[in-house]
Amino acid sequence: MPLPRGLPIVDHHCHLAPSGDGLRAVERFVAHGGTDLFVATQAYEPRVPLSVDDYRRQFETTIDLVGRIRNETSARAYAVVAPYPVDLVRAAGEVGLPAAVELHEASLELAGRLIRDRRAVALGEVGWPHFPVAPELSDAARRLFRRALGVARESACPVVVHADDLDGAGYRELAREAAAAGVPPGKVVKHYVREATGPDLAQGIGRSYLARRATTRAALGEAPPWFLETDYLDDPTRPGAVLDLATVPRRAREIADDPRGGSDRLWVPFVDSVEQVYGFRPGSGEA
Repeated sequence: MPLPRGLPIVDHHCHLAPSGDGLRAVERFVAHGGTDLFVATQAYEPRVPLSVDDYRRQFETTIDLVGRIRNETSARAYAVVAPYPVDLVRAAGEVGLPAAVELHEASLELAGRLIRDRRAVALGEVGWPHFPVAPELSDAARRLFRRALGVARESACPVVVHADDLDGAGYRELAREAAAAGVPPGKVVKHYVREATGPDLAQGIGRSYLARRATTRAALGEAPPWFLETDYLDDPTRPGAVLDLATVPRRAREIADDPRGGSDRLWVPFVDSVEQVYGFRPGSGEA
């Protein structure tokens, strides 16, 4: 069965690297029917960034990749930038925790300026380590996350959250922190969500679901905001991790071909949720 006419196919969270497949992966995405990519920044060098200039170079690499996608492929792409929360742990081991905190906060401010200059569309990934760390590191990460929410408020942009898996209490706490910072919960998106959660349990927080078959099918009945993502890493040592970049268009095609139906529900992650959270419609030229 054909997909609904005019439906964009959007991967809400992936990574691309000059040293990886890069635009070849994008061409694979396009060949399977993909149209739009939200490209989150990542470290492109072996060592953790240890200066604001390191982060500036990293963010500019992401923005340049997005420009190349737009200019050299038929896909549309949008940059998402921020210092990765786990960087704090690695940087603290190199320069000490106070200096690592200062660097992280300055890099959040840099990301905010790039967003206000309309060179990126969201602040992310921000949050806290997804594994146990020393209490002083955990406390620092949560303070920095609150500052990230402040930067998002000042920049009037969405926030893409990296964290451990959240239960109902975790989502309630995240919604409280967002509201306290003046950020509507609907402008906050928890990425790498592995099971259908629903807007009530999530307290209105957006869910960016890993586009696995069972999760995709289970999420179809949910109200926005929710998205599908691959979290594709573009790492030559881990080919196809987390999911291959062709996965989201493949899932859309599987839904269209499924006799149980549901293809009309794909407007929710690919259009309605993007409009609600990011304020533009994929393909409109407004981003």
